[in-house]
Amino acid sequence: MTEQEILELIQNDSWMMSIIQNARSLNLPDWMIGAGFVRNRVWDYLHGYKNKEVPTADIDLIYFDQNNIDEKADMRLSKKMKEKTGVNWEIVNQAYTHKWHNREPYKDTEDALADWVETPTCVAVSMTQGGNLKLHAPLGVDDLVNLIVRRNEKCSDFKSYKSRATSKKWKEKWPKLTILEE
Repeated sequence: MTEQEILELIQNDSWMMSIIQNARSLNLPDWMIGAGFVRNRVWDYLHGYKNKEVPTADIDLIYFDQNNIDEKADMRLSKKMKEKTGVNWEIVNQAYTHKWHNREPYKDTEDALADWVETPTCVAVSMTQGGNLKLHAPLGVDDLVNLIVRRNEKCSDFKSYKSRATSKKWKEKWPKLTILEE
């Protein structure tokens, strides 16, 4: 499965497109939706599952705005979007999240995306001003489309990686996954 095929999968999903258009309506700078939104849809497709909505706990919308660092504003936006769509949202400005991981400040949203725990989670989608979808995959899509869960090299915390893979019950939901123990 190529990046273009992933974009087509998303574009042909009316629920995903509705979520993306709602995200776009916020006019946040350098925004994208990542984590389970893209990852779980691809894994569902590769497992032959036909869900109407992506099985994800929330919509992880990330953006980058160094001039407006306000975690409470992110929480208010998340609440507003839940009320609007009926789905949980986690909207987070990546301009401050480097502090959570004791890292150097990120330069943009994609830089932050490249720092997420597992490689197949480091994939996101956005919509351009012209209405075209754009895939963001700073670590590539090979692990995602080959059903491999691998710890991101930037994640030095193996315990966190292992805990996430177990607590999210990925292997139960998608039995074809290979979860690397490295």
